Amino acid sequence: MNSPVDHQIPDHHSPVRSALQGVREAIPLLGGYVPVALSFGLVATQAGFTTWEAAAISALIYAGASQFLFVGMIAAGSPLWLVVILTLLINIRHVVYGPNLAALLPRSRHWPWLMHGLTDQVFALALTRLPQLPDVKRFSWFLGASLFAWAAWVVGTIVGAMAGEAVTARWPLLGEVMPFALPALFLTMVAPRFTDKRWALAMLVTIMAALAFTLYGLSNVAIPLAAALGALCFYSITFTHRSRRL
Repeated sequence: MNSPVDHQIPDHHSPVRSALQGVREAIPLLGGYVPVALSFGLVATQAGFTTWEAAAISALIYAGASQFLFVGMIAAGSPLWLVVILTLLINIRHVVYGPNLAALLPRSRHWPWLMHGLTDQVFALALTRLPQLPDVKRFSWFLGASLFAWAAWVVGTIVGAMAGEAVTARWPLLGEVMPFALPALFLTMVAPRFTDKRWALAMLVTIMAALAFTLYGLSNVAIPLAAALGALCFYSITFTHRSRRL
């Protein structure tokens, strides 16, 4: 039986209070957002972008892996059409995120622009918390959580772009470590999946394919092609559980 606290409509619902609740519950996301945003700001300025260009990229693209790819490819002189295509390919996972959350969210004309705030971490948090909230609180909660995460990402980018050079000049080791913040963040997200044989095999195929494409000079398309091969492996291979005989 469902808990009455989870699903009853509050007598005095306050959208502001629900939004602030979303902000509070999104605070733990900063542990992953801030280091990566600082790292992106530093990497962007090192690639020749200004502080405000880096901030605009974070505000408009707002996708960690795609932003690093975007900056790297632009700095390397890659054609713009290829940069756009690969950026979209990396973000195509949002086609899966959206429908999964749609069933938990009330109807609103504001969703098309508010979905800009949907990231891997916000999706994971929302997928856990939204079913526990009354329908009337869900829009405000998501608004607060997503806008707070987006603002933290942009501010972190600006700080990294403005202070990154000075900090790394004082502590050179940070300049070597910070660019690893994004891979480290995604590693912590996928590491638990290695306990599942199917996921482990798919990720191993993805890693080996990405390395192979890169070694053969196909670094621009290594990530999307490797991801496609990993997905194909995941959906093509199944493991059967053998029962032990006593």
